[in-house]
Amino acid sequence: MVKISPSILSADFANLERDIQRISTADYVHVDVMDGMFVPNITIGIPVVKAIRPVTALPLDVHLMIVQPGRYVRQFCEAGADLVTMHVEADTEENLHAAIDAVHSAGKRAGVVVKPGTPAEAVRPYIRDVELVLVMTVEPGFGGQSFMADQMGKVRAVREMIDALNPACELEVDGGVGPDTFRACIDAGANVLVAGSAVYGAEDIPARIRLLRG
Repeated sequence: MVKISPSILSADFANLERDIQRISTADYVHVDVMDGMFVPNITIGIPVVKAIRPVTALPLDVHLMIVQPGRYVRQFCEAGADLVTMHVEADTEENLHAAIDAVHSAGKRAGVVVKPGTPAEAVRPYIRDVELVLVMTVEPGFGGQSFMADQMGKVRAVREMIDALNPACELEVDGGVGPDTFRACIDAGANVLVAGSAVYGAEDIPARIRLLRG
């Protein structure tokens, strides 16, 4: 079954508890963490993850768009993250493997992320060791961008890798996912869809979540 991970980047931050509860029929809560260095924007961090952990039973899908994520993965796990994903572009392979190990030692799931300009092969060194691979279909840093359909070939390539090397691994797509684009993601092999404005901008959020599941 396709899982939906609404991004709270599109929520009302003055009413975050309310808006997280509005997505209670989803499968994950997607939390975009940006440091102003790896991407040209700053969002939220460890205190917010800790604050929202008690207000939902859904797993927190924490996407670290930060330089050298291994510095903070344990703190995010302690704050309540259930799944921590980090960019392959953000550090050396050795350091990212150590960060993945740190997430696992905290009893949580780990994942790796690739930006649009990064080839599918970049995830191969990590594929056996992670529970999720995230393919970005916009440039990370801001919500509300247009879907990059040319990334579907990469999604298919990662799906083939996962099926061959780690079939239990989930494949997530993030960026511009909505009623007009979700089907292409599913057809390419994704089984987790991140959607921000497409969910929070809907008049009927549970209905929109049902639609995106396909």
